[in-house]
Amino acid sequence: MNYRNELIEFCRKIGIDTVGFTECRKFCELYNSLKFRRLNSLSNEFEEKDENKRINPFVYMKEGKTIISVAFPYLFNRSTKDKIGFSLYTRGQDYHKVVFKYLNKICRFIESMGGSAVPLVDSNMLPERYIAKLCGIGFLGKNNMLITQRYGSYVFLGEIITDLALGNSEILQSQCRGCNICLKACPTGAIRGEKNSNKCMSYITQKKHIKDEWILKFRGNLFGCDICQNICPYNRKILFSNIQEFRPFEFMEDVDLSEILNMDNKIFRQKYAITSCGWRGKNIIIRNALINSFILGKNITIKNIRSPYVQDYYNRLFKLFKL
Repeated sequence: MNYRNELIEFCRKIGIDTVGFTECRKFCELYNSLKFRRLNSLSNEFEEKDENKRINPFVYMKEGKTIISVAFPYLFNRSTKDKIGFSLYTRGQDYHKVVFKYLNKICRFIESMGGSAVPLVDSNMLPERYIAKLCGIGFLGKNNMLITQRYGSYVFLGEIITDLALGNSEILQSQCRGCNICLKACPTGAIRGEKNSNKCMSYITQKKHIKDEWILKFRGNLFGCDICQNICPYNRKILFSNIQEFRPFEFMEDVDLSEILNMDNKIFRQKYAITSCGWRGKNIIIRNALINSFILGKNITIKNIRSPYVQDYYNRLFKLFKL
């Protein structure tokens, strides 16, 4: 049986058409660069600190022979009805749950062929974009995003480690050449020179504590940042997603800033908790809405600030804008 072809065909049947394979091994070639990034404070709090774990997929499956990388396109449209909005990747159902559901289906199929498989989504320690590159899913852009041929960089990535030997996919070479559009457009300079994920606007919107110097950089970002992707030439002529779970919720596209600023636990659970920014909690979203309301001069009545954390940011913003 040709396990690889059978697996690719199964993925197509469930709506997944971008799949690749690479040998399961330690990625020793990354050790020094990962250590350099950690020692020079270029990595952020969400990244694993132990380089030995980051390069070692056998932590997840000792008998692993192949890593399968799977790309899940999420873009349905680029619409933003106001100067304020959520990043495009956050607007549908929580991708952690959606991707895991699809990976589980693939794992069950692998088991039906006599193999073992372990699904991995986002929160694992492995360098998933590098693995996706090795699997021929796409090439790494200068903004460190994985860029696919069909969907550009608007994809989520998931991995499966299996004990089946499925070979290696052809690696794609970078197509960025002399293009520096994303480097120039980055509002914080995070991707210029030594890439510093601590300066990334998307990361900053997710941090629990933000220094005043970053607050004025928000400029409409409620959660995440799409600037380097939206300006990328390889994202101009791409296919939209066919994964219905990622179809944007209306309330994520047509933002009600007043609702967010006055959001209680019930509204959060019913709406924002089920999106891809819900994992960070209610108060982070409220704080970001508060920051943007000050920056953009939105005159919105806040009925009652329930959280001391949000109240602290309100007081800081009041002083920062000298109101």
